[in-house]
Amino acid sequence: MRIALLSYRSKTHCGGQGVYVRYLSRGLAELGHEVEVFSGQPYPEHLDPRVRLTEVPSLDLYRDEDPFRTPAPGEIRDGIDLLELATMWTAGFPEPRTFSLRAARVLRERAAEFDVVHDNQCLGSGLLDIAGHLPLVATIHHPITRDRAVDLAAAPWRRKPFLRRWYGFLGMQRRVARRIPELITVSSSSAADIVTDFGVLPEQLRTVPLGVDTDLFRPRDVPRVPGRVVAVASADKPLKGIAHLLHAVARLRGEHEIELRLVARLEPNGPTEKLIAELGLADIVTAAGGLSDTELAELLASAEIACIPSMYEGFSLPAVEAMASGTPLVASRAGALPEVTGDCAELVEPGNVGELTRVLGELLDSPERRHALGRAGRHRALTIFSWEAVAAQTVSVYEHAIARHGSRPAIAAFGIRPASPQEAHTC
Repeated sequence: MRIALLSYRSKTHCGGQGVYVRYLSRGLAELGHEVEVFSGQPYPEHLDPRVRLTEVPSLDLYRDEDPFRTPAPGEIRDGIDLLELATMWTAGFPEPRTFSLRAARVLRERAAEFDVVHDNQCLGSGLLDIAGHLPLVATIHHPITRDRAVDLAAAPWRRKPFLRRWYGFLGMQRRVARRIPELITVSSSSAADIVTDFGVLPEQLRTVPLGVDTDLFRPRDVPRVPGRVVAVASADKPLKGIAHLLHAVARLRGEHEIELRLVARLEPNGPTEKLIAELGLADIVTAAGGLSDTELAELLASAEIACIPSMYEGFSLPAVEAMASGTPLVASRAGALPEVTGDCAELVEPGNVGELTRVLGELLDSPERRHALGRAGRHRALTIFSWEAVAAQTVSVYEHAIARHGSRPAIAAFGIRPASPQEAHTC
């Protein structure tokens, strides 16, 4: 097949979406398919040599070194750029909509070059234009409505109106998702949440779990660092539960040898940095973002415990990577985490600092339990989570989309009709 894989931001430090693009495209290439990734900034790194990258540049308003920047007048190229800038200036997040409009413009001219288009969590209104020309599949890792709920619950009342505006793209994502017959998600938990929050039909969803590179993420022939706990968070947000972990570490340090390594880009002088200072943890907590895959794999393999204290996860690649590394795992009983980890992790109530403290302390005191969890996790990663299987299952969804696209009555029977240009614009 000739596959166009769309991702509005793809660098791996953006979270699981960037990892998904890199490894799925490689797995599809391994199966002999032609894959071209279309991405906005930040662009993906280290794509397989067989995978072509087409950059779909935005105004890059959220670049690491200059977030929420104001572009120079000469950078404005067209109406989509104006829409992107105006949405940011009015406290919204424009990228899903504006990337989809730019991708639609490119693919409209190149429709004859592809057999199927696969969107990665964008769900922008431009996809409805693409669906008029090519078979379309979309992956929804989890509904961002869950992120919004946690952020709103944690925010002071003065920030709540701005958060609601920031998440204004969710209405568009709901409308677009309902019009795409073939949707992929990564867990049955996430599928149930998508049906509930986005109002899609269960028949639209296919569950294809994510994979892990078990050659890279593996146990290492070096001793683990005593007391080291590693937590991977793609964003400095309440959803990731890092504040609860910091409180637990503060309680544990008096009785245990412990250090916490956060894999996250912390907001300068933001809530996490302030909490580390308030709890007096600066000597035992370090944070680093932008690690290479090898650096992350080595860090996970060096830890006695990996911890995922999230309030919600639609899947959690860090959980699978920790299991593949043979690192015992403590995780919240939230979202898809119990489904992903099976019986290979100690599960705690999300947000319960007391229970998290107790379980971490007991695991630090029990080398036998850590060894058993690490061995079980490695076995689970090897037997269930592989990118080759993910790619093969994804191709099966492509085949359904191609067959459906060739049969408009099938789409009508599904209860979904293509949007008119006017409807696509209002989305």
